[in-house]
Amino acid sequence: MTFAITLAVAAFLTSLLTFFSGFGLGTLLLPVFALFVPIEVAVSATAVVHAANNMFKVGLLAKLARRDVVIRFGIPAIAASFLGAFLLTRMSSGDVLFAWSLGGRTMDVRLIEFVLGLLILGFALFELAPRLRKIRAPIGWLPVGGALSGFFGGLSGHQGALRAMFLTPLGLSTAEFASTQAVIAVLVDIVRIVVYGWSLGWLGGAMTRVDIPWQPIAAAVVAAFAGALLGRRLLPKVTLDRLHLIVGWLLVVVGVGLATGLA
Repeated sequence: MTFAITLAVAAFLTSLLTFFSGFGLGTLLLPVFALFVPIEVAVSATAVVHAANNMFKVGLLAKLARRDVVIRFGIPAIAASFLGAFLLTRMSSGDVLFAWSLGGRTMDVRLIEFVLGLLILGFALFELAPRLRKIRAPIGWLPVGGALSGFFGGLSGHQGALRAMFLTPLGLSTAEFASTQAVIAVLVDIVRIVVYGWSLGWLGGAMTRVDIPWQPIAAAVVAAFAGALLGRRLLPKVTLDRLHLIVGWLLVVVGVGLATGLA
């Protein structure tokens, strides 16, 4: 019970933090979940929260989504997300990629932890670099952007930054942008949840056997969604630069720790 409450509180506060840090819900929730549960379960739980959050947006704004953009960007994203999610499941075995020692302690690092640690590190540094965040891709590259966003979305859930890079140049209104990217995100999330669920045994698959702490995960998912819902209704979406830097560098530390086995 204590574990479930701790995880739920952490998820709730993390959801609220997205309204001030400038980082997306999935980007912040994944490291938090990874502190408590195996990384493959953390990715799956984050996907459920992310999907629920975006389904709420779609319910409010679905009619404003640009259908042509959803087709040109979303279809490649869906196809690539399956590939990314499947790749993640193949990396989720217990095999150790490498081991090293420090101060008498041995760190065993699995491939999935190494790859996801590097992705958390890379996307955190991307968000911390103003010049990188301002990069905008040519409009003609929209299907390529969909494929890249979908692949990384399926692999680790990191898809928001790439979506913004390719969708911003289209000149969509604020409502069109929010609705269009929410629709695309939900489609990607559905694909990866199905693939993850099959791999973890949630949907009857047996590719990898993972003990799933259902009650704590369920409590965390509900709490994170509640935090996102409360924040959207009561709090302004304001990015505090100093908080953005602090959270960004904390993500860098988490990424390094996960990739090296220190975390």
